[in-house]
Amino acid sequence: MTVLRYIIPPAADGQRLGIFLRTQGVTAGLIKSVKYNGDGFFADGVPLHTDRPVHTGQQITFALPPEPPTSVMPQPVPFTVAYEDEFAAVLEKPAGIAVHPTLNYPDGTLANGWLYYLQKQGRIGVFRPVNRIDKNTSGLVLCAQNAFAAPLLADSAQKCYLAIVQGCLPLGPGEVEAPIARRGDSIIGRCVRADGKYSLTKYTVLAVGTGHSLVACTPCTGRTHQIRVHMAYIGHPLAGDTLYGGSDSILSRHALHCAVLRFAHPVSKQAIRIQSALPPDMAALARSEGLLSGWDLQEL
Repeated sequence: MTVLRYIIPPAADGQRLGIFLRTQGVTAGLIKSVKYNGDGFFADGVPLHTDRPVHTGQQITFALPPEPPTSVMPQPVPFTVAYEDEFAAVLEKPAGIAVHPTLNYPDGTLANGWLYYLQKQGRIGVFRPVNRIDKNTSGLVLCAQNAFAAPLLADSAQKCYLAIVQGCLPLGPGEVEAPIARRGDSIIGRCVRADGKYSLTKYTVLAVGTGHSLVACTPCTGRTHQIRVHMAYIGHPLAGDTLYGGSDSILSRHALHCAVLRFAHPVSKQAIRIQSALPPDMAALARSEGLLSGWDLQEL
């Protein structure tokens, strides 16, 4: 059982408990759930309603309600736990595995693997990804361990991807600011179009080879296939990305890897950074093109 604790600061003296909790990032939905599905709120061990005032120095405590049961079936699925605590987990996903079950991928997903991981430890939990990556994108996936952490992690998460694109781009920074819309000839495809949603990708070209470039990409907006669409739009589709004009003669999947995740811890507010090295298939292509030198993953 996860218990949250807050000490009332002088600035919050006299505030209603519900208002104070909202300033701490506790959602209205969670407050309601604690009131009606949990044990309620306490001030110095004494039950306190959310419409009552709090005072300087009081310790407010409450237990997070039990998570609702999940319908996802535990299955052994390959992944690595890069970070885990009571509130957050960062999982390293290989390419070829969907993040969560869909009509096309009903099982064998990262969600199935996470529930299996918990089951093997005698734990019960849910799979609550904060960022989702495509089935054939590899790398880091941030997950919330409970309903309290989910919105706070979502607000603070920042991602940096490594992409190997076709062609030679100038070394250094750049950006693509172009609206993205659904592509008419495809159920999943996207394209740059004037009536699309605002989209911005910032990037830095880290290394240039004979026919490919290694690019660190930060999506400032969260559109479907954003990096893939934007790189193709400027004439440099990702290696292996046949959906957007790339060639699969060297790589059998699009060359995109979520390499760095940053987030603020939901409780301590500590800045946390997790990194993941290029997977073997992308590393092999980068090595053959001479793209592995001149840059440092720690600096991204």
